[in-house]
Parts: sequence; C-alpha cells; structure tokens
Amino acid sequence: MTRCQNPSIGPSSSLPLFARVGFIVLFGIAVQNGLVLVGTIRQLRQQGLDLTDALVEAGMLRLRPVLMTALTTILGLVPLLLSSGIGSEVQRPLAVVVVFGLTTSTLLTLFVIPAVYGWFAGNSDVAPDAAGAEAKCR
Repeated sequence: MTRCQNPSIGPSSSLPLFARVGFIVLFGIAVQNGLVLVGTIRQLRQQGLDLTDALVEAGMLRLRPVLMTALTTILGLVPLLLSSGIGSEVQRPLAVVVVFGLTTSTLLTLFVIPAVYGWFAGNSDVAPDAAGAEAKCR
C-alpha cells in the first residue's frame, strides 16, 4: 500500500505529529470545560434547584471560566497560526487543530452539553445523588 492509500493513523500517516499533539491538547481542554459545567449543574441540582433553573444558572456561573480557558489558549496560539517564518509550516497544524477545535468545542460545551444533560436527566425532581441520600435517611 502506498502512503496515500493507508487510512490508519500510524508512523506513515499523513497527519502531522504536531496535529496529533494538538488533538491531545484539544481533548484535554474540552473535557475539562465539560466537566466543570456538568459538575456545577449537578451541584445546583443537589441544592434543590429544578432542572431548567440549574441548567441556566450553571451556564451563567461557568460562562466566564469556560471562555477564559478557551480564549487564553486561542489567543496564545494566534501568532503561531499566522506565522510564516522558518519552521512555521511544521508547527502550524498544532495551532490550526487547537484554535478551530477549541472554538467548536467551546460552543458545544456552552450550548449542547446543557441540552443533552437536560434530555438525559429528564424531569426527575431531585438529582441522582440527592435521591440516594434521601433514601438512606428514611
């Protein structure tokens, strides 16, 4: 098989090494942002807020930390993304993956995660951990 026909991601892949590193960075930041938001939603539900109020309140409380994490990383990589000097063609894939991937993942974190959480949580009255604690107290 020639290099162009090899669909696997391995040593002979056409995906540059720095792009692979960029995906690792991207996944780490995206997971961190999602966990921060979901953790806040669960905490608010355990405090007794209903699902809709918890989703809105968590979104408002965690908007700044999620945006600051994303924006500092994106703004830090813009010079690398726009550079044209010696060696920039080697490291530019890292910047492209992280900048555009983080922009997309931030939007998904702020809009899709609360919607999916609300869909899976349903209309339960109390968060799962609080329901288990109430059952133990009786």
